[in-house]
Amino acid sequence: MTDDRIMTIREMCDAYNVTPRTLRFYESKELLFPIRDGQKRLFTKRDRARLKLILRGKRFGFSLEEIRQLLDLYHMGDQQQTQLARTYEIAKQRLTEMENQRDELNQAIEELKEQMRWGEKMLASMDQTKKAAE
Repeated sequence: MTDDRIMTIREMCDAYNVTPRTLRFYESKELLFPIRDGQKRLFTKRDRARLKLILRGKRFGFSLEEIRQLLDLYHMGDQQQTQLARTYEIAKQRLTEMENQRDELNQAIEELKEQMRWGEKMLASMDQTKKAAE
């Protein structure tokens, strides 16, 4: 059974843990295209699928422009081959960036731990000097 129901902005916010402002922002960036009924925005199954991809892309650090371009490739008429290939390219690049960031962070953590160990020794030494002087 397919879920073709239309969702309100409140239902979308509750279902995907986003704010109305976020949905309006994605609409302004031409990432979502809700049906407008006066002031109401109504979201289709297509909007829900796009929002899932947007949120996943953001989680992986893709820019909104990259996400928009990938979503636009869906309608190329080649069974999403172009979209999948481009997504793979961007994901591979992003993974390399994330691994580099992780390595840099691990190095910074180790350096900080080393500095803290040095600081502990200095404090202990100063404390012993202070006690000996008393």
